[in-house]
Amino acid sequence: MIQSCRMIRLPEPLLFEWDDGNKAKNWLKHQVTTTEAEEVFFDSGKKLARDVFHSTDLEKRFILLGKTRLGRLLFIVFTIRDKQIRVISARDLNPKERPLYEERN
Repeated sequence: MIQSCRMIRLPEPLLFEWDDGNKAKNWLKHQVTTTEAEEVFFDSGKKLARDVFHSTDLEKRFILLGKTRLGRLLFIVFTIRDKQIRVISARDLNPKERPLYEERN
C-alpha cells in the first residue's frame, strides 16, 4: 500500500540524472518521456513513499504517484544519488493504484 510519507524530503533544487538505458526502457515499454516523468515531481497532489521491497542498505528507493501537466497519472520508482533524482522506472498507474493517488486529491 502507498501512503503519503512526510519524512521523505526531495532535494532542492530538483535536479535529474538520467541513465540512457532507463530512459529508453521507459519510452519503449510505457511510452513515458523524461519530461513527463519529471513533471510528476512538481505535482502538488503527489504521493511519495519508501519502496521497502526494493531498497537496499546501499540504495534507498522511493515510489511517487503523481500527475503530469496534461493529467496523465504515473507511477515512478526513483532513487536519490548525490542530491540528484535518478528515475528507475516510469509507467501509467494501473486501475488498482488510481484510488491511492485520488485519496485526498
